[in-house]
Amino acid sequence: MSKYENNGVTELAEMFKALANPHRLSIFLRLAGCCRPGAACGESMRACVGELGGELELAPSTVSHHLKELHRAKLIHMARSGQTVECWVEPETVDELTQFFRRAASA
Repeated sequence: MSKYENNGVTELAEMFKALANPHRLSIFLRLAGCCRPGAACGESMRACVGELGGELELAPSTVSHHLKELHRAKLIHMARSGQTVECWVEPETVDELTQFFRRAASA
C-alpha cells in the first residue's frame, strides 16, 4: 500500500469526501454507467447530464454544484462544447478506486 501511504491518501480522501454525498454518488454512478469517452455516446453523454436533475429532482444549479465538486475531486472530467458541458468518468478513475479497495481488503 505504499502508493496510498503518502500523497495518494489526500487525493483518495477528496474522492471519498465527494462521494459521501448521496446526490454526488448517484451522479457519479450514472456517469460511470453511461458516459465513457471513446464510446459512441456523444449525444447520449449530453443527455445523461441533462437528465440528472430530473432523475434526482434537483435544480440545475444544484446539479452544477455537484458536478463541480466531482470534478474538483478528480472523479469526473468536464469539457465545454458550445453551450453544453460534457461530463464523463475515465475508466482509470474507477480502476484506481478498485485497486485501492483490493489492496485494503488484502492488507
